[in-house]
Amino acid sequence: MAKAPVLTPRADDFPRWYQDLIGKAELADNGPVRGTMVIRPYGYGLWERMQQEMDARIKEAGAQNAYFPLFIPQSYLTKEAEHVEGFAPELAVVTHAGGKELEEPVVVRPTSETIVNDYFSKWIQSYRDLPLLINQWANVVRWEMRPRVFLRTTEFLWQEGHTAHATYEDARAYAAHIHEKVYADFMVNVLGIDVVLGRKTPGERFAGAVNTLTLEAMMGDGKALQMGTSHELGQNFAKAFNTRYLSREGREELVWQTSWGSSTRMVGGLIMSHGDDSGLRVPPRLAPVQAVVLAIKGDDAVLAKVHEIGDRLKAAGVRVRVDDRTDTPFGRRAVDWELKGVPVRIEVGPRDLENGTVMLARRIPGGKEPVAIDSLVQLLPAVLEEDQALLLTQSRERRESRTSEVSTIGEAVEAAVAGGWARIPWANLGEEGEAELAAHAVTVRCLVAEDGSVPGSDDAPGNVAVVARAY
Repeated sequence: MAKAPVLTPRADDFPRWYQDLIGKAELADNGPVRGTMVIRPYGYGLWERMQQEMDARIKEAGAQNAYFPLFIPQSYLTKEAEHVEGFAPELAVVTHAGGKELEEPVVVRPTSETIVNDYFSKWIQSYRDLPLLINQWANVVRWEMRPRVFLRTTEFLWQEGHTAHATYEDARAYAAHIHEKVYADFMVNVLGIDVVLGRKTPGERFAGAVNTLTLEAMMGDGKALQMGTSHELGQNFAKAFNTRYLSREGREELVWQTSWGSSTRMVGGLIMSHGDDSGLRVPPRLAPVQAVVLAIKGDDAVLAKVHEIGDRLKAAGVRVRVDDRTDTPFGRRAVDWELKGVPVRIEVGPRDLENGTVMLARRIPGGKEPVAIDSLVQLLPAVLEEDQALLLTQSRERRESRTSEVSTIGEAVEAAVAGGWARIPWANLGEEGEAELAAHAVTVRCLVAEDGSVPGSDDAPGNVAVVARAY
């Protein structure tokens, strides 16, 4: 009788495979309140590595970390009409606290543009205070009707950047810099996920923004996932909160602003982009554990050698874990590390020691081969980089092979329903066509220029709409 697979095969039921993997790789559990999640240590380790890599890039872009309150007076949200309208269905509002009704209800932050702007209006007096570049790592709450762990949860973790600039040009350039040099650089070069950089249509842009830049990735089932966004806010919030500065010429001017965010949704993107029927495959540059050294048996010489190898790899800069739990069957431990997607397993048994070798198992391309113990430290960095590159290549090839060039709305719907993306001239689609796509649960993920770059405007000649079903 065939042995039942550890995970539901992706081809049989992709959503079930996703849920199976989150549970069996010990990434997260559902929280007690619908739509919330408990992130387990291994899953949080992935998020911590994402934070570290992103935080370094954000600081390199000149932004400083700060923190703003979780609770926002409800009146703040009503100051920017489009913003409150966009978030109204998702708001969690506190009306009672301390045993009595509050004089003014407070909103649990869905995003922080309003409260940040209240303080920007106090902090900004002169052109010398600009640009003001702030980021915060926080949680936010958006009441989710169709929750899915990591992808759509009522409460999630993220970073949100908020900036104020003296000119439109400066704000626009900074939003583009975050889009390309922070987000795309991280997603491509660390997550190993091929992303399309584009511009949201007016119907899809952030509530209160004049332009939204997005990064869209194709998941293993052909659906799209929005991985992060960077918004030009124009002067909408500056007008609502009277955020002004005294220019060099002595005139009072409204500031120009941006906001930008990425969240724990990226963990879901990591799973669905790189995972296979055996579990996660974690890019080596991201992996909290790049290599695990496993003792096959509880032999004293074996245990001494696995710790020695672990110490040597750690000294060489490899993020390594030693697994000497020989009271747990080796096969079970190997499957566990495979589920968790650790890039490299180094398996050590008595026979290996006799031969002066270890068994090197590579999670990303698959396969095992014996390797001389003395060559491990020199070999491993090159192996990890090779496997990092392979994930990005596979991600890019999947997107390219499953993206169709079409000219009609019917063809676009057909491609998306079949589990792929379509590119259609925006002139052939327009806002009416966008509404027609929505009737088939297909959305315009972004607009790109003919050469694949980010277009300068919604109606630039030659704009192409990238359309797909999405998470």
